Amino acid sequence: MTLRLFDTETRALRDFTPLVPGHASVYLCGATVQAEPHIGHVRSGVAFDVLRRWLSAGGLDVAFIRNVTDIEDKILTKAKAAGRPWWEWAATYERAFDRAYRQLGVLPPSAEPRATGHITQMVELTQRLIDRGHAYASAGNVYFDVASYPEYGQLSGHRLDDVHQGESAGVGKRDQRDFTLWKAAKPGEPSWPSPWGPGRPGWHLECSAMAEFYLGSEFDIHCGGMDLVFPHHENEIAQSKAAGNGFARYWLHNGWVTMGGEKMSKSLGNVLSVPNVLKTVRAVELRFYLGSAHYRSMLEYSDKALYDAAQSYQRIEGFVHRVAERGGEAPMGKWTDGFAAALDDDLGVPKALAEIHHAVHEGNRALDAGIIDTAREHAGQVRAMLAILGVDPLDPHWRTAGDNSAATAALDVLVGAELERRQQARVAKDWATADAVRDRLQAAGIEVTDTPDGPEWSLASSSGKAG
Repeated sequence: MTLRLFDTETRALRDFTPLVPGHASVYLCGATVQAEPHIGHVRSGVAFDVLRRWLSAGGLDVAFIRNVTDIEDKILTKAKAAGRPWWEWAATYERAFDRAYRQLGVLPPSAEPRATGHITQMVELTQRLIDRGHAYASAGNVYFDVASYPEYGQLSGHRLDDVHQGESAGVGKRDQRDFTLWKAAKPGEPSWPSPWGPGRPGWHLECSAMAEFYLGSEFDIHCGGMDLVFPHHENEIAQSKAAGNGFARYWLHNGWVTMGGEKMSKSLGNVLSVPNVLKTVRAVELRFYLGSAHYRSMLEYSDKALYDAAQSYQRIEGFVHRVAERGGEAPMGKWTDGFAAALDDDLGVPKALAEIHHAVHEGNRALDAGIIDTAREHAGQVRAMLAILGVDPLDPHWRTAGDNSAATAALDVLVGAELERRQQARVAKDWATADAVRDRLQAAGIEVTDTPDGPEWSLASSSGKAG
């Protein structure tokens, strides 16, 4: 069966045919590194890691790019409020996101470009748009002329007359539907030289420039959260195609993690940070939970749903371990035809999980009957299917993770007391004591991250448990 993917632009399932035979090129909009990652942030990383693994399993050489937005209004605002340099703020949370992805077993991207590392490409793309009559400069800013691109709105379904960019009215904008490509420098903000004066790139421009630099003028798949369809991805399409690029051939968008029916969002105060969730379940269990729903559906969070997913994974894991113990080994096998059909149908993980549970059931029956060879065969199938989902319990990543929720909870109490001492010292401006506590924790292998909501800790060398 051919892999079929739901393309947001055509609103239809389409057979996936790579641009270059034997290769697949994928761009995923990564994090704006402004705060500690919550489980809503990392869902896209988990969802499209499964896509990447399935493409690779199909024999394709996958180039997978995930960017880092390390210059953006929210980063500047939060860093200024905290009295910290913007670049330090961005670097702090970039490390936090890297740690979260690593803990969850997300494969590292082929490249992970930072926006600030590609200013030259952004300036060049902006100039091309001006030269082709799709952008104009005004008072040091550069805007994209939306009316000059008749296909605008094709991805999101927005009519041109109804477009509202959600950005403040810019100086010298000809039309309020136009969006910013280049922002003129403001006092106290970082800036880079350009033909229009010092400034910095707009958010939408960043991804278009980096995608073209790493994947070429046309590539296979562009991924991201459904909240990015408009205006971010709509604007990416407009500026890239107006510049003469074919850009992405398929558009995939994942659903949100919700609480009480609302998107998990810092502004709503309903977020659960990855470190805090990993104090209650193992990283492999959190990944299993995040990947258990279809990637396009909403995932409604509750403590019970997370606990049930963890229990479900433990039953699967327990079967594999029992086979390994009684049969001497549980070698990797081949997934079932039903599993392959489910994944080929727009990454249908719920149906794929049904195949896994069936194989576990049959394997347990064989194990109970003492038919070890049959049990081992089913365990091999289960491992192969779990590997595509990134949660094979015998994978070295999970075997060495050393996750232990009870131990982490106890450690959290001890570390929390130290962090409270450090916080009190900082309030009293007793920097020597505050630094001594931090150094003592670092010497014990514990990293401390200062967030607007207070300090958070994680095990520096762990790819599993963190808090």
